[in-house]
Amino acid sequence: MRFFSRETKKQDWLTLSFHSDGVCAASVQRSPNAKPKVLAAAFHPCQPSHSPELLEKLGRELRAAQHHCSTLLAGGEYQLLSVEAPNVAQNELKTAVRWRLKDMLDFHIDDATIDVLDIPADKNAAAGRPHSMFAVAARNSLIESRQGLFEEGAIGLSAIDIPEMAQRNIAALLEQEGRGLAMLSFDEEGGLLTISAGGELYLSRRIDVNLAQLLDPNPNSQHIYFDKITLELQRSLDHFDRQYHFVSVSRLLLAPTGATGLHEFLAQNLYMPVEVLNLADVFDLDAAPDLATAEAQQRFFLTLGAALRVEAVVL
Repeated sequence: MRFFSRETKKQDWLTLSFHSDGVCAASVQRSPNAKPKVLAAAFHPCQPSHSPELLEKLGRELRAAQHHCSTLLAGGEYQLLSVEAPNVAQNELKTAVRWRLKDMLDFHIDDATIDVLDIPADKNAAAGRPHSMFAVAARNSLIESRQGLFEEGAIGLSAIDIPEMAQRNIAALLEQEGRGLAMLSFDEEGGLLTISAGGELYLSRRIDVNLAQLLDPNPNSQHIYFDKITLELQRSLDHFDRQYHFVSVSRLLLAPTGATGLHEFLAQNLYMPVEVLNLADVFDLDAAPDLATAEAQQRFFLTLGAALRVEAVVL
């Protein structure tokens, strides 16, 4: 998923993501038959975080010119919508999707940058049966502003990503062949549930519980949040089973949060196995010892996922 790209000769990715209290930067190197290696992971406090001066400093320190560079949009900066795939030629796809989105966005379609991502259909379904695809829409002004910020910071920006695809990138390395994988993460904006199979994203749901609420020391409040998460998971998993009956979800992976009790609560209340993810199971962290704690892994989770990006032919 990308809103734009530029040709570049570099192979590895450096991703910079903006948070309310600063900027996360992470670079990852992929190697055949080995875990992806985290080359660097750094958090720089800064308010406001959208600072070209800080980007320029990070670009020098992390040798941005030696990498593809990407950034992540925050949850409120774009809309991810599921639409029926238009029956048109590939070169007409985005135009057709744009037409379908015109009444679905909370801003005018002429002000939107659009990208699309196919959702694989059931291989045993009748030929010509309609299937769905994801459409991502962001305001032109926001995309242009983000491009301008990186230009001011003297960093060549190759791609703009979204959290769903960053999370999918990590899930793709942990899937079991022929089975779907549900993954749940939390940050300052809330929870994100994704279901993927065969390296493809099938479902995405936002959950209105954020990291600060998960870390609430009040056990009564925490129980309310856990109940809310469980109910949303049950509804989403039931919906997925009805919509994509040809994909069998084997387990739910809970991304690092630093919160206590959530894993046990979900394991007791969901019908599928629930496991806690340690990023050391995905990445070679030898060059990033600061990522040993769950708290650090939570902060860098989506940034590292975006840095796992692999360029491919885009619809």
